[in-house]
Amino acid sequence: MSSILLPEFCLVLLIGASGSGKTTFAGKHFKPTEIVSSDWARGRVADDENSLEATADAFELVQTLIEIRMRRRMLTVVDATNVRAEDRAKLTAIAKRWDALCAAIVIDPGEDICLDRNKLRPDRQFGPHVVRNQRSALRKGLGGLKREGFREIHQLMSLAAIDDAVITRQKLWTDKREEVGPFDIIGDVHGCADELEALLARLGYALAWTEEDGERRCRVVPPAGRKALFVGDIVDRGPRVADSLRLVMDMVADGHALCVVGNHEAKVEKWLAGKNVTVSHGLQATVDELEAAGAAFKARVKGFIGRLVSHYMLDGGRLAIAHAGIKEQMQGRASGRVREFCLYGETTGETDEYGLPVRHNWAAEYRGKTKVVYGHTPVLDAEWLNGTLCLDTGCVFGGALTALRYPEMELVAERARRVYVEPVRPLAHPASALSAQQENDAALDLGDVAGKRIVQTRLWNSITIREGNAAAALEVMARFAVDPRWLIYLPPTMSPSETSKEDGYLEHPREALDYFRKLGIRTAICQEKHMGSRAVIVVCRDAEAARRRFGVTGKAIGTVYTRTGRTFFSDRADERAVLERTAAAAAEAGLFDTLNTDWLCLDAEIMPWSTKAQALIEQQYAPVAASARAGLTAAEAAFAAAAARGVDVGAIGDRLTGQLARSERYAAAVRQYCWPTSGLDGVKIAPFHLLASEGAVHHDKPHDWHLQTLAALARHDPLFQATQAQVVDLADPVSAETAMAWWLDLTAKGGEGIVVKPMEFIGHGSKGLVQPAVKCRGRDYLRIIYGPDYDAPDNLERLRKRGLHAKRSLAIREFALGIEALERFVAMEPLRHVHECAFGVLALESEPVDPRL
Repeated sequence: MSSILLPEFCLVLLIGASGSGKTTFAGKHFKPTEIVSSDWARGRVADDENSLEATADAFELVQTLIEIRMRRRMLTVVDATNVRAEDRAKLTAIAKRWDALCAAIVIDPGEDICLDRNKLRPDRQFGPHVVRNQRSALRKGLGGLKREGFREIHQLMSLAAIDDAVITRQKLWTDKREEVGPFDIIGDVHGCADELEALLARLGYALAWTEEDGERRCRVVPPAGRKALFVGDIVDRGPRVADSLRLVMDMVADGHALCVVGNHEAKVEKWLAGKNVTVSHGLQATVDELEAAGAAFKARVKGFIGRLVSHYMLDGGRLAIAHAGIKEQMQGRASGRVREFCLYGETTGETDEYGLPVRHNWAAEYRGKTKVVYGHTPVLDAEWLNGTLCLDTGCVFGGALTALRYPEMELVAERARRVYVEPVRPLAHPASALSAQQENDAALDLGDVAGKRIVQTRLWNSITIREGNAAAALEVMARFAVDPRWLIYLPPTMSPSETSKEDGYLEHPREALDYFRKLGIRTAICQEKHMGSRAVIVVCRDAEAARRRFGVTGKAIGTVYTRTGRTFFSDRADERAVLERTAAAAAEAGLFDTLNTDWLCLDAEIMPWSTKAQALIEQQYAPVAASARAGLTAAEAAFAAAAARGVDVGAIGDRLTGQLARSERYAAAVRQYCWPTSGLDGVKIAPFHLLASEGAVHHDKPHDWHLQTLAALARHDPLFQATQAQVVDLADPVSAETAMAWWLDLTAKGGEGIVVKPMEFIGHGSKGLVQPAVKCRGRDYLRIIYGPDYDAPDNLERLRKRGLHAKRSLAIREFALGIEALERFVAMEPLRHVHECAFGVLALESEPVDPRL
């Protein structure tokens, strides 16, 4: 049996003359989708798999497919003769470009067998010299395959070897995706064994030093289920290099830890191999301790370092560790280039004032989904940047030894006992008062929001943002939006209830309550719908909190913006006053302390409607009322005069009288929601959702908690108004009738209507996620939306045919995006991830949905 071991991700070249059986072999051992055949490519470009004149185009197609599959990290088998080194070079160059290993399987059953097989194929009528030349080229190139870059070379030189071959796929050594944690990831140790022992103890590991067979060993018992991960640089500089090695090697050997190679281990490995190494950067400390420990220990260390890999992929690909970091396109791949990057990172070619290389900040450009934890470059404080975290906090330089508890994302640091080595470049806090992530977020990238996007959310799986909608949203955001650092949420649209069957009504609470009842929701809450303008209020306790959490410098403590992300108050002094009063009321109500937060995000209505919509009222709604009054009054008078002269005007006069009455009710409805204001005098704010605070998105709390919590603001400042609400037991007809009676009374007094919601902020019914809210507007308010005559019998009958599917689909998608944006912000994800969702809400608003709904 010929056993062939192949990496699960690699480029496999089948090498053999025509008729050697490469295609049969490929079909037996590989999936059809994994095979890229030159004959197949000829057929695709020339409708003839034997067209030699199409060879150039065919191989262009072959190389394109290989390129795509290598980029996507998929094993690919090339079924072609591949007997010439120059032909193979073009293919191996693609693999090298994508950091993929190359494997060669040479198939040569003998010249006679190849010739006999070709005779049986009418499409292979060429002379024996072709096979002879191909086999000659194959034999000449066998000795150079390793130099060409083939890691695996397998020769099947007989029919028996070919028939008996068994292929086994092996994961790359870097692939530990099946290990899901939890983990404790530990930064650069550099011989600081005292701090390492103390840190492991703080993390819950029990350590015991023993003597075994004359060797000093360390036995470690980890917390149940946990494993330590070391990012390399265990050696050099520190006072207890040998003990640091013993501890880590024993943990790895006992299955309690994994370790990747650091650049200092790589240098120690060269020294152990007897290579000429400059003893610098703390290597002398390692050399001295290893020499003192004896030959057996040195051999053990040499074997340990020799087995260390460049990086590990863990937790299903959600986590990567490497000494100096790893770019997205290098993850889960194997090449000298990947190893080099993992050891040293990337430099610009320049040196700084201390003579040290200037490192290229790869993490600032990182856009991968995998979290990368690394070390190598000492920093004073470990902080996340674009999903990457440097854990080298310079313990040996007097800093700390830091660990990340994963997936808890909790940092644990053990301060250095002393400064063991003075750093060449002093450790210092960055000059900026902002975090690395905040500095990076200050520069927005068009590529993060432009074009068609598919956004993954917790509530609604994937949501597609079309390219045209994204372009419209980009125009609004680029020209009119508030400072994007505040833009952490945009509220969703809201669907109305189903059309009412009640006489004279287009909308009625009965249908809204029935909607939730039919889906299995047990309790609903009916909230008063304020006739104002939707606003999001982001407010911090003080300017320091705004800087620390939002990266906003200066005196700003927050912002107030519309549901499309525009500044709500044109007068900055008014906005400042609202924010200061909101912060003061929240502090007096104990919200900051109770929620253990320095900031709040509120969803609210700001009244009157005219505060934000004055121009809309003056240019659209008021002219309708004025023109209707003038035109209908004149028409009514004219028909009355005609009737007085004996002209038969039929029912026209009565119809005009009805239209005039409805136009007056329209004008009254508009006036109901407008009143004079001066600055904030006359302004009312009704907050109804406490969306998020530090460490929490409050969708896990019922709506009555939100209303009761926010009602405290109204008790401390008259600027705020509590929202009335009624809880409805959907199984109790009396409870439902009480709510409907309340709506009738509320709208009869000029109220806009109510919003019906499931009591739980996120409601799930028999068919999954339900509408987060359904609005039910009053009869007179609907005149503003549909026009004065909307409730004339003929018009009402037509409007009852309106469709809600598109609106409800839009509402639930926007709701999911809004919640996702908050979740990402609270989880401290890069701002671009938050904006992807908030921007998506605005983009969806461009979808063709009736705006009156």
